[in-house]
Amino acid sequence: RALGHRGAVKSPTFTLVETYAIEGREGLCTVHHFDLYRLGDPEELHYMGFEDYRRPEALCLIEWPSRGGRLLTPSITVTLAATGLESRRATVEFDSAIEEERVAEFATRVANIK
Repeated sequence: RALGHRGAVKSPTFTLVETYAIEGREGLCTVHHFDLYRLGDPEELHYMGFEDYRRPEALCLIEWPSRGGRLLTPSITVTLAATGLESRRATVEFDSAIEEERVAEFATRVANIK
């Protein structure tokens, strides 16, 4: 919702992925929210067509990425930690191999969060 999505935001726990189209200042962006907790084997990513979700205009948010094994190579890692009963701290880490423009693009999208 913080990115501008107006509909319901469902947990992808049973479906493995929920997709949202976000209209923002930079144009249309697709957000794919994955929850890989129920993934039995990393190879299942191939069967669900994971590579088809990875596009330049898409943002893939993945819970339980360790379930994807070596098939997932995150370029950005966001870690959430509780800092109180109703507060959280987000730590964002960029892969050392990530291109500078990708970092700038991510920063622009985050800056445009309403």
